[in-house]
This record gives sequence, structure tokens and C-alpha cells, in this order.
Amino acid sequence: MPIVTSVTKMLGIRVPVIQGGMQWVGVPALAAAVSEAGGLGILTALTQPSPDALRVAIRETRKLTSKPFGVNITLLPSINPPDYPGYARAAVEEGVRIFETAGNNPGPLIKYFKENGCIVIHKCTTIRHAKSAEKHGVDVLSIDGFECAGHPGEEDIGGIVLLARAARELKVPYVASGGIADARGIAAALALGASGVNMGTRFMCTVESPIHQNIKDKIVASTERDTVHIFRTLHNTARVFKNKVSMEVVAIEKRGNAKFEDVKDLVSGARGKGVYDLGDPDYGIWTAGIAMGLIEDIPTCKALVERLERETVEIIGGLGGLVRGGERAKL
Repeated sequence: MPIVTSVTKMLGIRVPVIQGGMQWVGVPALAAAVSEAGGLGILTALTQPSPDALRVAIRETRKLTSKPFGVNITLLPSINPPDYPGYARAAVEEGVRIFETAGNNPGPLIKYFKENGCIVIHKCTTIRHAKSAEKHGVDVLSIDGFECAGHPGEEDIGGIVLLARAARELKVPYVASGGIADARGIAAALALGASGVNMGTRFMCTVESPIHQNIKDKIVASTERDTVHIFRTLHNTARVFKNKVSMEVVAIEKRGNAKFEDVKDLVSGARGKGVYDLGDPDYGIWTAGIAMGLIEDIPTCKALVERLERETVEIIGGLGGLVRGGERAKL
């Protein structure tokens, strides 16, 4: 029995599971594998060095799947900002019609995408920002709880409360993001009013993920206690894997009056990419969520998505027994 939601119908996918747009991870092989499996694969625009390189990645993805996939463009504070309009234009000209946006001041990008008939999924960590994105005309909101990898915002609100508030206050469909890596998380998100889920860390740990096998093995061996927040004192909080480098950053921040210049060499993107290329989990800063506590294997995307679909249907069906007074639900 398929899981049909407003998001599956809007995006043209079978399973309400979106692969998060992850730097250095959202490449053609992974995005295509997720889409082929029935979810929505996402290419990460800024993984590519230029808009023209993104064009090549889109064409490579299209050779691997005829199913829908999207492109993530994340707007981040930067001394030398990337060519965001160029990446957006390249993707639209290549025929992409689904975009995931995140970060500050997405209004101009959202306007451009909507003018070109695109579907926009925007990531938010607060209901306040979600309502603002609604006014900009986004089609779907990704509600990121405090559990998420990457940037959880500065208000430390967990997903359960955020999603329940979203059900009360938002007019457009939304998906749940943060701490979801199994069918129980998907079933819970649907019960909280979401029309699907966004999963990042879980898809890092798949056969088609481009990261080094050592890092995949490290994720499986880790628990929900193996992340840490950096940049808290800089008001740009990020949840990352707890390793020697991230703990050094935390120690510098704890001394007081830390500036970005004090840690910039430790947190450089080149070192983070090196983790995935070299397989050394202590080489640099790398993003991971507390969903690691739920990840126990490294399946293909096809096996993973099919398992998530099957088990979610079973869990939802079992919950029906509670209403009827049966004993099928395992709580």
C-alpha cells in the first residue's frame, strides 16, 4: 500500500522521503539512486565549483534516472559569496523544476524560481521564518528541529514541538527534518502533520554515498552522543561530528570573545572535504546529526527506501489496533 501525501503528489515521487542537500555528498550518483528508489534525490549546487559544473552534474544525473530530482542552493554568510544567481539560472536552464533553498534572504531566489514555474522547498528552523517563507510563495517547507545536522538555528527547539506548531499554523505542506533515520521517525512525522521527511545523515551511510568507507563505518559505530555544537558563541550554531578538531573549536569558544578568525583554519571547507576523501574522521569538521544513533547498516538507496516504505506502512497499520483496542502495536 503506497503512502500518498500532498508532497508525493506534488513532487511525483512514490515515497515521501527527500534526501537532504549535503555539501560534498549530494552528487549525481547519490541523487539519482534516491530518485530511482522512489524518493527525491537532491544535488547540492555548491558542491560544484561553478554553475557550468552544475550543468554537467545535472546532465550526469539525468543519464542515471528519468525520475524527478532537485537541486539545493544554500545561502550562507561568506566574504566572497558564490554566484548564487548563476547556479540558479544554470539549473533552471537545464530543466530542473524542483529546488531546495536554505539560509538567509532567499526571497530573490524564490521569486526567480516561481517565475520559471518551479517547485520550491525551503528549510526553516522556526515557525516565524516558515511563515515568512510562505509569504514569499514557497510550495513546501522543511521544518528542521534542533536534532538536525548542520545549522539548527539559535532557539534550540526540538522537532516534536516545531512540527506540532507547524500543523496548527502553516498553510502549505511541510516535511520533517532532523533526527529521522528510520520508519518510526517517518510515521511519527506523518502523525505530527508532516507530508514527508528530509533525511541527510541516513543517506550519507548508503552504498551510493560518495564519502569514504571509513566515514560510513564511523557513522554506524557512533551514537546520538557523538555530535557537538560549534559556533554557538558566534550565533551561527552548527551540529557536527564530535572529533579532535570540533572539540578544539569548542575549547577556543569557551575561552571567551572568540572570533571566526580564531577558528577559520580549523573549520575550512577543504579540511571537511578531506574527511570524506581521505577517510580520516579527525581530519576536519564534518556534519552529522544525532540520527547516527539509529543507523546500523550501509544499504543501497533502493534497499533503504523500500525498507522505510514497508516498515512505515506496517507501523501506521499497527497503530490502528490501538484505536480498536487490539494488541498489534508494539510501543
